[in-house]
Amino acid sequence: MTKVLAIDDSRTIRNLLRMSLENAGFEYHCAEDGRLGVDAFPDVRPDVVITDINMPNLDGYGVIEELRRGPNATKVPIIVLTTESSDELKARARAAGATGWIVKPFDDASLISVLKRLTGHAA
Repeated sequence: MTKVLAIDDSRTIRNLLRMSLENAGFEYHCAEDGRLGVDAFPDVRPDVVITDINMPNLDGYGVIEELRRGPNATKVPIIVLTTESSDELKARARAAGATGWIVKPFDDASLISVLKRLTGHAA
């Protein structure tokens, strides 16, 4: 089963992601902020990470940078899920190592389609 680690400080977004991803056959794991997400990564060993940008303790850019360059450096796809949509912020996320960018509110079908494509997951 394909594992997803979602990192978002919004309980509502975490719940929406849980329902959407579990209904599509993904194994769902989550963290409430960037620091907890990075700390959970080695235990969860996800196939893909979804992260918000604006979070306490460690923002999404910090998450991406630590997952790409830290002690657990990974090539796992990292999707940014945020209300932000400026080209400057997208470029910064890409430069840090993000794989893609989805603007909230997200469309379940589009999100699932992107995750399946990135992970080779067949539901």
